[in-house]
Amino acid sequence: MSRTRIAATAAAGSALLLCGAFIFQALGYAPCKMCLWQRWPHVIAVACGFGYIWYRKRPFLWGGAAAALTTSAIGLYHAGVEQTWWEGPSSCTSSGIGGLSVDELLDKILAAPVVRCDEIAWQLAGISMAGWNAIISLALAALWFGAAVSRKRV
Repeated sequence: MSRTRIAATAAAGSALLLCGAFIFQALGYAPCKMCLWQRWPHVIAVACGFGYIWYRKRPFLWGGAAAALTTSAIGLYHAGVEQTWWEGPSSCTSSGIGGLSVDELLDKILAAPVVRCDEIAWQLAGISMAGWNAIISLALAALWFGAAVSRKRV
């Protein structure tokens, strides 16, 4: 398969993941802060796909690979937060209330984001959306990498 076809496939994969995220959002699954973080590298990967198709420059392939690896890493981190393997950002995860006064607790409740990063909103086969993003994006990164090292130019 040619580099162009591989790059187009990988970029389309990111575009489909973005579309899926927006569909879930339209169905009422509001994104948390880390969900939004995962979207931006997909936008960059799609742009790299167009960049390679138009200019045929290998840096676009490496950029797509880096973007896919980045969103995969964020997805893995997010999935770990959801599974309580590690703590997430304090701005979007729940934490204990020990030692807080009533006023401090009320302030904390009022300042809390509506959508928490440490709660699984939807899952398939025991894997959350963040986990699926990590897995699929890692496969897309492999495609990007394969295109970048491929000798077939067309």
